[in-house]
Amino acid sequence: MNDADAAELIFEALAHGVAGEADTAIGKLNTVCEGADSPRIYGVCCALAEAGAHMLRRIYGDKAPKTPEDGMFVLQELQPGAMNDDPAKTFAVRFLVAWTNGDRDTTNALFSAATRASNEQYIDSVCALFADVVGITRLAVEQTEGSTS
Repeated sequence: MNDADAAELIFEALAHGVAGEADTAIGKLNTVCEGADSPRIYGVCCALAEAGAHMLRRIYGDKAPKTPEDGMFVLQELQPGAMNDDPAKTFAVRFLVAWTNGDRDTTNALFSAATRASNEQYIDSVCALFADVVGITRLAVEQTEGSTS
């Protein structure tokens, strides 16, 4: 599968996820990921994170940092230790925040760590990133629809 086809499938997976069509969304994402090597999966994570970053900026508008000099997105645990028991969710949130802030060293390190986890945890991490981006995209769409009503 070439990169253009993979990108199209990732976009379609996100669209189906946002529409609440989970089985179709996962099927499209599986088509891209099944049998893929680590560089392809890293590309999937980056594409998902880029979509999530775009939606975060859309949600926060002028309040969103545009450069590191303007500030950065941060992860704040409202309940200390809340993510300790969910490594996949921790990966997803940290990867998205690092990507959004332009911190490619951290995204590379996080992805590398995910590849060394169990196969199940690795897959769960990519799926958690997908689920987070779908949720952020839904929120952005809802806000847009609410502002035009």
